[in-house]
Amino acid sequence: MSTTLATYIALPGNAAEAFEHWHEVFGGDLDLMRYGDMQLEGMPFEPNPQHVAHAVLTTPGGRVAGGDAMEDGNDYPLRGTAYSLLYSVETPDDARDLIQKLTNGGGSVGMPFGKAPWGGWYGTVFDRFGVMWSFDAPADE
Repeated sequence: MSTTLATYIALPGNAAEAFEHWHEVFGGDLDLMRYGDMQLEGMPFEPNPQHVAHAVLTTPGGRVAGGDAMEDGNDYPLRGTAYSLLYSVETPDDARDLIQKLTNGGGSVGMPFGKAPWGGWYGTVFDRFGVMWSFDAPADE
């Protein structure tokens, strides 16, 4: 196996829904494993068998991994944090298409997609799960 780096997101019990939505929006290959799909003998906790133990979405632009957060009483907020996923595309139209799919799926625009001070294009969207997606594209040729 080669060395890779992927973003990992712990979601509050809706990882399957989120990853299936992202698969619809971004395409690629989705590998999703629920706790009920695996051998649980010897686990140090008793997970909900419907919760996602591990998911990986491999898109043309990279990989996003994650699962359902452990029910440990901690709050793992997504919206309102300084974190976002940056998706760089080849053209502004590619970004507009992805932004439209996320907003049509229940998301909202955080920063309208437009010309950036550095000459390229940039904007952000919060999907319906609270994850902030940033999009950038190079300046027009």
